[in-house]
Order: sequence, then structure tokens, then C-alpha cells
Amino acid sequence: MSEQIMVEIRDLIKLYETETTNIKITALRGIELDIKEGDLVSIVGPSGSGKTTLIKMIAGIEKPSAGTVRVADTFVNTLNDQQLTQFRRENLGFMWQFPERNLVSRFSVIQNVMLPMQLIHKGTRSERIKQANELLSTLGLSSRKNHPVNKLSGGEAQRVGLAAALATQPKLILADEPTGELDSVNAGKIIEYLKELNKELGQTFIIVTHDQRFMTMTEKTFKMRDGALYGIHRRLEGGKELSSSGIWEREHLMTIDSLGTIRLPKEMVNQAEISKYIKVQFNPDRGCIEIFPVKK
Repeated sequence: MSEQIMVEIRDLIKLYETETTNIKITALRGIELDIKEGDLVSIVGPSGSGKTTLIKMIAGIEKPSAGTVRVADTFVNTLNDQQLTQFRRENLGFMWQFPERNLVSRFSVIQNVMLPMQLIHKGTRSERIKQANELLSTLGLSSRKNHPVNKLSGGEAQRVGLAAALATQPKLILADEPTGELDSVNAGKIIEYLKELNKELGQTFIIVTHDQRFMTMTEKTFKMRDGALYGIHRRLEGGKELSSSGIWEREHLMTIDSLGTIRLPKEMVNQAEISKYIKVQFNPDRGCIEIFPVKK
């Protein structure tokens, strides 16, 4: 695998079987995804689209029914439980939707940030304290470092969770709905911190969310629905900056899997009045594929 690729997913399928009816439900449908080292990307979709299942596959929290997941040089789907625990501690940082899942309530702020480093025996105690203090300073939390985390506001707690996710200097940070429990002001702060830290540290960030703001705040956004990726919004090369907050012109691309399947956006299907059938042909003069609705 190329050194520039941090996450490589091929033909990823996940089936769940209901306990009562033994009916198999498809949660992920042949996902194919490449994410480069140092990328800040978002995967945006509604509830039930499969985005949380996807992030669990990347982390090895759940096993795929078929397909492969590779993070850096490791096939995550081949690891046993002991290997997965070690792999996650050494390579991944996690930021979950609910602050209480990111933090240990009986610990202080700085203890929570130091904990991931202690678990992998990273550095001396003084080095861990130094690293924790630097992260808390970057995130505007120095004055709160000795406070119990259960005394923090939601926005502060989520920033501590981000500091803890970054503490071991992981290769990949996985964030599941990081703004889901925050008001608009604190959500905006988290988005800006994610952008700044990605730029400053050069680590790879994958954010799964229903928050549409990430579509303009990240370099690249994968759109997800019904267990499949169906499009990409990305910054247009050479495009104009649309605002001082770093929003640039963007372009929308379709994805095509290894079987040649393309999923058209529902709004485009409706606009073209496509019911069931389409006619597809290659136009050699224009060098493009043309799609026409068939009125039958």
C-alpha cells in the first residue's frame, strides 16, 4: 500500500441478523474508500445510514461480514482481540458523541488527558504532564486542568475528550458525531479546533456526522445513505475562497465501485424524472458518458 494512504477499505460489507426473525439486515453495502495520511475528512449522512458502523469497522470494534480494512500497514479485520486492543492504543484516538464516553468522571481534566499515555507507557510522568499541559493550552483549557470533568460544560468536556484523543499522538483520530450534543456556538468551536489541529499536527482525522456544516469545513466530505457511499464533496482546486472562515468553492463527484455501480443523488433522479430505467451511452465526440431517462 502507498505510504500516503492511511485508510484503505475494499468491498466492505456488514450484515446483522435479527434475534427474533433471523432476517439479515445489510448495514454496509460494498464500501470502497481511500483516505490519505494527513487528511481531514467527514462522512455525512442521516441517522441509520451506516456511518457509525463504518467507523467501528475502521477501529476493529466490529468485524466485517466481507471485505478488508487496512489502517497504515495493518489489516484491522485480521487481528484478534488482544492485537486489536494494542493496535487501538498505539494507533488510534477516539472522540465520541457523548462526553462521558470519552472521559473518566472521577478523574480531573489533566488526569484524563494523561490516561491514554499511561496505558501504553508513553514517556515519563513529567513528559506526560508536559504533553497534557500543551494540549490543554492549545484547546483553551489550562485554567480548568485540575477540575473534575463532571464540573465542566458540555463544550469544555468535549474539548477535553479531543485532548485525550490526541494525547498519544495517534496516526488516526476517529470522531463519531463530535458536535451532536453541543449547541451551535460550541459546535462551531469544536469544528475550528479540529481544523487547526489537523493543520498543525498533520494527523489524519475521520469525522462521521449528520452535521451538514462539516461539508464546507473539511477538505473532503463523503456522503452516505442506506449503507453506501454515493458522492464526494471536495474543495475545488483553484476555486475561490467564499468566506474568511476558510470556506472554499467545492465540487460534487459521484463514486463508482469495483463493479461499476454508480449511485445517483435522489434530487438529481427526481429532477431528471427518472422512474426505473435509464439509457447510458458513451459520446466519443465529448469523451463522456451520457445518461437519459427512459419514459416507460
